[in-house]
Amino acid sequence: MRNKYIESFEKAQVADKNIPDFRAGDTLRVAVLIKEGDKQRIQNFEGICIARRGEGTGETFMVRKIGANSVGVERIFPIYSDSIENITVLRKGRVRRSKLFYLRGLRGKAARIKELKKK
Repeated sequence: MRNKYIESFEKAQVADKNIPDFRAGDTLRVAVLIKEGDKQRIQNFEGICIARRGEGTGETFMVRKIGANSVGVERIFPIYSDSIENITVLRKGRVRRSKLFYLRGLRGKAARIKELKKK
């Protein structure tokens, strides 16, 4: 049971954001606003969404990519963060789990996810 005033405030915060429909297994490109001193720029973080958790303004998602020297890099993003410029779904993945933490132990072609075919 949550406070109705907090719920109404959270709905107002969530209403103006345009978030695409995505889930674990989808390949995403997250445009992140990076502030360096008085300058700011947009940097893309592209990888597989391995988890979504939470609800309302506290909802987060985790994106994993393979960086330099085959090192896995994971970042957790709040969905309704001001630092996220936009989220683009590049591929829809066909998975049977809501959390894909098993990908951490896989390398190369074994870590691939099949694409969801459109009917």
